[in-house]
Amino acid sequence: MRLRDTPEDFVVEELPLYEPSGEGEHTYVRVEKRNRTTEQVARALARLADVPSRDVGYAGRKDRAAVARQWLSVPGLGVERAMAIEDEGFRVLEARQHGHKLRTGALRGNRFEIVVRGLSASEVAGAAARLSALARDGMPNRFGPQRFGRDRENAARGREILTGGKRGDKRAARFAISALQSAVFNGWLDERALPLSELEAGEVAWIHASGACFVVQDLAREAPRVAAFEISPAGPLPGTRLLAASGAPGERERALFAKHGLPDPIRAPRGVRVRGARRPARVRPQDASCTGVAADAVRLAFALPPGSYATVLVDTLFTDGAAGA
Repeated sequence: MRLRDTPEDFVVEELPLYEPSGEGEHTYVRVEKRNRTTEQVARALARLADVPSRDVGYAGRKDRAAVARQWLSVPGLGVERAMAIEDEGFRVLEARQHGHKLRTGALRGNRFEIVVRGLSASEVAGAAARLSALARDGMPNRFGPQRFGRDRENAARGREILTGGKRGDKRAARFAISALQSAVFNGWLDERALPLSELEAGEVAWIHASGACFVVQDLAREAPRVAAFEISPAGPLPGTRLLAASGAPGERERALFAKHGLPDPIRAPRGVRVRGARRPARVRPQDASCTGVAADAVRLAFALPPGSYATVLVDTLFTDGAAGA
């Protein structure tokens, strides 16, 4: 199986949470980038606008080896000037003013079109049915390996910061700590014995309609809801304020935190929030389709919620097998 033979084989389109208002001191620029990280584009925009790079906002990081379209915000940069920007690896598609900086997480999700090559004839033949099963039953909401960096250095750096190491740049520190939280979540998902369509008393459940969470007490009452995909198990992103699991699930989570070297209690470094959160164990791809493009290749199109990984979907389709694995 091969991904990204060319950047055009991996196309991602950000789905914004809101549209720029057309007024304000920040200019929202919609860019198309190739073989550039979001941070590289942000630094280039900061340089061209003569502002600190920390003042450039974006809702989320997009893959480097891809064609990615996303919004960034730049203060004090006029629309006309923004539309004239030309730089290596990206171009400005659209520019509109808005009243505040674009914040991390301000997106509805991402839309993907991915060509997967190097497949066997049976994998090509079964891809559409497997994708339909994921759209119905959900896929594991694992963090992709790109979250962790080479040799998982991002998570190691986050652990160092939380245990008293130098914080350094605030944005970089937030990302490193987030990578550590992601590693803990993936560890929780790996160790969880039940199928993702089942709950255990004492663990935390995620309500898909609202994003709220609660501790499961009555399994008989919650079983129809998890079967209907109204709720799902919710794994930990540890922090200073985390809804704790109880009973055996709580004991396993505390052991997992210790295994990952988390201090107890967690204290946020100066200037960095580490509030903690819960993340659903499974998500459903939306508007999913699969078409053959060659004897050994298919094109997958689908949308995922914020923070969910297209590479995980591909791995689930062609490595892990059916949904709920």
